Parts: sequence; C-alpha cells; structure tokens
Amino acid sequence: MLKNIVLSLSLVFSLTSFSVSVHAEAQGQFPKGPEEVLTPGDLCDHPDAYRYPERIAYCERDVSRDLKSRVFEKYDQLGYRTRSMKRQAFKIDHYIPLCAGGSNDIENLWPQHQSIYVITDELEALVCEKMKEGRLKQKDAVDYIIRAKNHLDEAPAIIREVESL
Repeated sequence: MLKNIVLSLSLVFSLTSFSVSVHAEAQGQFPKGPEEVLTPGDLCDHPDAYRYPERIAYCERDVSRDLKSRVFEKYDQLGYRTRSMKRQAFKIDHYIPLCAGGSNDIENLWPQHQSIYVITDELEALVCEKMKEGRLKQKDAVDYIIRAKNHLDEAPAIIREVESL
C-alpha cells in the first residue's frame, strides 16, 4: 500500500513538473526546442531521391501554408504564444532536416524562433556535408541534431565534434 502511495505521488509530481516546465517556457512565448508530444521526428518514407553513399531517402521540401499554420496552432495549444508574435521571427523547422532524411510530415515540424535556429542551423549543414562525404552515418547525424536541438547549451561542443570527423 505504501508503495502504491509513493508511486501515485511520484506520478503527480512528474505531471506537475511537466506542466510547470511547459508553462515556464510558454512565459517565453515560444518553444526552446521541439515538444516531443507534438514533434517526435519523422523520416522520409516517400522519397523523391536517394542521397549520399549511404543512400538516404530524400524528400523535396513540401510544407504548405496550411500545414505551417497548423504547426503554430498545435504549439499554441500547449500555452505558447507564437501566433501573437511576428511571423518573420520564426521558420517552420524540420526537426530531422530534409538533408538528413527527414520528412515533411507534421510530426517532424515545429515553430523555431530565430534565436534558436542561429544556434542549430550550422550543425544541420555540417552533418549533411559529413554524410555526403561518407564520414557520418544517418543514425549518428540524427542523434547529433536531436541532442543539439534539445540541449542548446551543448550545440557548440557538438558542432566541434562533428567538424573533427
């Protein structure tokens, strides 16, 4: 019985912590990274081509205005206020970049503020260049991207690590 109470309290604290975390970022009005519940990432499953020595599936960029609007709307339902901010301050980012085999599906899209993409865009180009050279496998490239987009403070070190490959 005590074990059940402890587990119940643990769940309540976890849910409260998640709620406070989302609310705290919403105070900043925009997400600092992709929200896993909305943007878990997705790979291209209807490729227009295959790229690199590893033959990575590549989807041409195809994100409609309607889909972009839906991405902003879904994030604002979590408490963000992206739609009340200047649209020019955002881009709809592919969590897993197209050049690394990402898809155009909503599960791979999120509203990325310019203060975030100035940190991560360099890494995206870099991992794709390393994949093109055959120095980096897709799985590792995706891991680097995900780590950097979820831990912005680690992005400079990740970039240096990828540069050394």
